[in-house]
Amino acid sequence: MQILVKRVYEKPNSQEGLRILVDRLWPRGLSKDLAKIDVWIKSIAPSNELRRWYQHDTKKWPEFMEKYFAELDQNHDAVNELIHHIQRTKVVFLFGSKEIYNNNAVALKKYIEAILAKENRVINCSSCKVVFAINQQWSLTKRKY
Repeated sequence: MQILVKRVYEKPNSQEGLRILVDRLWPRGLSKDLAKIDVWIKSIAPSNELRRWYQHDTKKWPEFMEKYFAELDQNHDAVNELIHHIQRTKVVFLFGSKEIYNNNAVALKKYIEAILAKENRVINCSSCKVVFAINQQWSLTKRKY
């Protein structure tokens, strides 16, 4: 299993695998021909409310991840659809944001990798200084240390 994260505006590479757009909104100014999107899973993206609240404010990144993970915990259909694609081939999560380090695709990758690890282990997000742990129900919850 290999998950890459890439800005959708970057030139597609035929070797990168299945291109999955993980944003709720289509990227501005990008035609479907140029985007070369294989799958668009709108429902895996953060809710409109969460997206508007976050607005890529890096100070809110830890809380954004916590809230987004809680949304994903309740979004079994979209998560299962995404895992189905990941288990078949190498994938690229595509996002439109100019923020390349603190965006929903990066958070989603951390979440999915934890699920696929299928073990009770701690995931340390060094950039956000928040630690999450996966439990048996595929739910990521904040741990206090």
